[in-house]
Amino acid sequence: MDCIFCKIANGEIPSDTVFEDDNFKVILDLSPASKGHMLILPKTHARDITELSEDIAGKAIVLAAKLGKASMAALGATGFNTLANTGESAGQTVFHCHIHVIPRYDDASSIVSWVPGQSDKEVQKETAKKIAECIR
Repeated sequence: MDCIFCKIANGEIPSDTVFEDDNFKVILDLSPASKGHMLILPKTHARDITELSEDIAGKAIVLAAKLGKASMAALGATGFNTLANTGESAGQTVFHCHIHVIPRYDDASSIVSWVPGQSDKEVQKETAKKIAECIR
């Protein structure tokens, strides 16, 4: 497999490592959205978050919280975003699951935002039903 994130996670390519254990390597993003922008890289290859085991996914979210909290203490961030892009339409460009932890600062513009839309009660009800039927 020629996966750049597998190579980074397994130490074949050097990186600015923030944290490492048996399951993950956390590196600083080379194209950061803010100072301290980190990527959580599972050491086991999964194309995206839908392919992670429940165990690894759970550990990843706990780790994301610890990293965000650490960025607040170390860098003076006032908040942080956690984000996992899944699929090209969502902005995924490297097809090895990775979770962004993006420190936020009071003087920065919004990194993750959308324009709130209007919902229709019947459409919402039908949408919830369709999604619920596909949960496995």
